[in-house]
Amino acid sequence: MLVKGGHLKDSATDILWDGRSFTRFAGERLDSANTHGTGCTFSAAIAAGLARGAPLHTAVSQAKAYVTVAIREGFAAGRGVGVLRHFVKDW
Repeated sequence: MLVKGGHLKDSATDILWDGRSFTRFAGERLDSANTHGTGCTFSAAIAAGLARGAPLHTAVSQAKAYVTVAIREGFAAGRGVGVLRHFVKDW
């Protein structure tokens, strides 16, 4: 089970329970309104990492790094909450 921490005030720390232990994935909290789709993108990136053969903890860590960059490079697309930039070069 993975609990996202993107709505925390001081950080974006996610917590993973793998059935044996808890792992914290700490990250900076970005001040951005371009966050529409972060949960779906995060889960899809984790699934992609697992499909490539990455261990669970590696897949989560890489997905977190990807989503952080996608938020940082997000943009407004009309009215309301902006979107992530999914096609980032490096993360």
